[in-house]
Amino acid sequence: MTAALRTDGPVELTDTQERLSPWKLTWRRLRRDKAALFGLGLIAFFVLAALLAPVLTAISGHGPAATDENAIDPYLGGLPRGSLGGMSPSHWLGVEPMLGRDIFARLLYGARVSLLVAFSAAVLITVIGVLLGSTAGYFGGRVDAVISRFMDIMMSFPSLIFMIALLSVVQNANRVLLLILVMTLFTWPYIARVIRGQTISLRHREYIEAARASGTGSARILLTEILPNLTGTVIVYLTLAIPNLIGAEAGLTYLGVGVRPPTPSWGQMISDSVLYYKVDPMFFVLPCACLFLLVLAFTLLGDALRDALDPKGGRG
Repeated sequence: MTAALRTDGPVELTDTQERLSPWKLTWRRLRRDKAALFGLGLIAFFVLAALLAPVLTAISGHGPAATDENAIDPYLGGLPRGSLGGMSPSHWLGVEPMLGRDIFARLLYGARVSLLVAFSAAVLITVIGVLLGSTAGYFGGRVDAVISRFMDIMMSFPSLIFMIALLSVVQNANRVLLLILVMTLFTWPYIARVIRGQTISLRHREYIEAARASGTGSARILLTEILPNLTGTVIVYLTLAIPNLIGAEAGLTYLGVGVRPPTPSWGQMISDSVLYYKVDPMFFVLPCACLFLLVLAFTLLGDALRDALDPKGGRG
């Protein structure tokens, strides 16, 4: 009986795996990865916190722009009253020096800005990159040459310097929208390169040749045959690009060319806290910790997704 159980077990498991779709198999691998689950949990936490910011700040009783003069001590240079940056039942994570604004509220609304900029830029980058990359890879010839040279030109720009220059020149504009557009402008060629290479390898496959021989149009082949096979690559790229975009938004805001007051931003909070890191370390630690944890979460999830979608090329 024991031998029969051992013989039947592997056969049943193999049959089950064969019935599962690739995405279900990917989810099975992710569920076994503790780092991926940790990253996914952190992402869910920050996304929910950002979405529920108005509700949470209403419960705490302080908005992101509201000041509380009673929470700071004018005789100590405007430092928060009490320990740990003024943490109290009224201000759960303390207050900012000088202004007395609630740090909890500003962290929540800062998460909104970071996630909005990163997700929006990532979507635009993906749409442009996939469209141009797949077009160049599938059609080849002059189309590929023109698009590839354009990608080379865009990638040759020192992106950080040009981002700072463009954001500094344009003054009277929606800073969040401007950040999204500028980061998209200098980042899309990288995914376009990856998609172009993947498309070149796919266009010579037998099922693509069969579809072409049967008279299927190029647009239909791209939409129904090529793009579905690029989904895994796009998802992995998105999860790995978002932390870079979050860091870029915080960095540009830290340099003074990104989001401007009174709009809260983690980069802005870090920039303001530099003057107080010795006397009020919590003001510096809290936005840095949030930025670190969110970037870490997306990085862990992106690495796990890459390994789950390509187990032979990953860590196993």
